[in-house]
Amino acid sequence: MKIFKIILILTIGLFLTSCEDVIDVDLDTAAPRLVIDASIDWVKNTSGSEQKIKLSTTTGYYNAEFPTVSGADIVVTNTANTVFNFVENPGTGEYICTDFEPIIGETYTLTINLNGETYTATEKLINVPDIKDTIDQNDKGGIMGDNIEITYYYQDDPDHDNYYLNSIITSYIVFPQYEVESDNNQQGNLISEIYWHEDLKPGDVINIKLYGISKRYYKYFNKILQASGNSGGGGMFSTTPTAVRGNIVNQTNGEKFPYGYFRLSEVDTKSYTIK
Repeated sequence: MKIFKIILILTIGLFLTSCEDVIDVDLDTAAPRLVIDASIDWVKNTSGSEQKIKLSTTTGYYNAEFPTVSGADIVVTNTANTVFNFVENPGTGEYICTDFEPIIGETYTLTINLNGETYTATEKLINVPDIKDTIDQNDKGGIMGDNIEITYYYQDDPDHDNYYLNSIITSYIVFPQYEVESDNNQQGNLISEIYWHEDLKPGDVINIKLYGISKRYYKYFNKILQASGNSGGGGMFSTTPTAVRGNIVNQTNGEKFPYGYFRLSEVDTKSYTIK
């Protein structure tokens, strides 16, 4: 049976390499739509003063890169009407603010003026607990019990309904692996998160990020994970087959809504080296 499989693979390979005709598949391409990556992250033990917002557009299925968008006027304001200006690094579609003032529980409003249209969104900055220093390693983890697995912990606040975004980065994945979590069944408990990968070995470093997020963002991002079919993914907008709308509204023309979300999160980080 093994020999048959090898012969079959070689036969198929020879057939494919001998074909000279190139097959082009025509795909319908919708008009480009604005994509707004407005994630304000306040990493614990930092000032949080430098923040970035990125503008791009959707593009064709076969295009590897997303076109950047320049020329926008972007500001974020708080309830005290303090204005934080985001200024573009010329030609990059990246808009930088160097004097942002993050305050837990404060409400912020995003305003983007671009090509005669105005986009707005409002959101609160959500706090997050610390990732506990104790991280457990299990060398017989994973689905088959033969992979290295780690478990990390954080304490949920019993006085509020809380929602979390977990991010894992290792050298084996191109993009961060995301997962959203709620405390619906774990109110006030010590919450545990498990991560494993079949290629993990001693010396590998796992970088963990924990974000505090709103209930609305929890629902939004959960839809993205479901639409993309996994939580490892290739980025938030790379292969999502359905239109997932965020909290940013086109005030000038409602039908030309953008993709993306205005999120503000306190973030805790932790690194773990496999033993």
